[in-house]
Amino acid sequence: MKKGNLYLIPSDIGNDKLTDVLPQKVFDVILKTEVFIVENLRTARRFLRKAGFSQDFEKISFHLLDKHTKPEEYQAYLSCCLQGQDTGLLSEAGTPCIADPGSAIVNLAHRQNIRVIPLVGPSSILLSLMASGFNGQNFCFHGYLPIKKHERENKLRELEKMAEAQNQTQVFIETPYRNMQMLESILKTCNKKTQLCIAANISLENELIKSMQVTEWKKAKVDLHKKPTVYLIYV
Repeated sequence: MKKGNLYLIPSDIGNDKLTDVLPQKVFDVILKTEVFIVENLRTARRFLRKAGFSQDFEKISFHLLDKHTKPEEYQAYLSCCLQGQDTGLLSEAGTPCIADPGSAIVNLAHRQNIRVIPLVGPSSILLSLMASGFNGQNFCFHGYLPIKKHERENKLRELEKMAEAQNQTQVFIETPYRNMQMLESILKTCNKKTQLCIAANISLENELIKSMQVTEWKKAKVDLHKKPTVYLIYV
């Protein structure tokens, strides 16, 4: 029996008009898929309806993939693929497996010779790097930095040293409601000549993408509270 494909389905990263950020191929795959692996059932359904999915959700299979999902459950999530039916791994925001769960599912799919097909869509990390003006040939994404203030500041010093020693752009994110604490730590800790790019609300009407030295950011008034933000440091 021919195995089904595992499609990696991107979603919008804000309240975008979907046709502005997703190509037709994504909609084509969504409309023909009846099995989805999702992080949140409610938001997944909302996105699918926004994308034009009109089938009865009671007849669609949804598998939840979140922090409570146990590794031993992954195999069951791919059972439809093994039986010849396509499955979609749907991101909560942006592209699957990039600052987003799902890589373990994809790894298992490869080991079982299931074809993995990534679909084109927005990634706040790559979009911010593109727009930063920093080194796009050599960069490192660190995910979330430590929550505790002194540990966060120590990590920022480490990233600054890496940026200088390796000519490497350092990229990281923060939980939106802790953005102002992150910005405060950056401005307090980093060298005044260090380049900082702040990319907030990417793709939305109130998008902010700006690169300046830390000393210039200290003079700026910016409110990042509860705004999805990517930070980039370059020396």
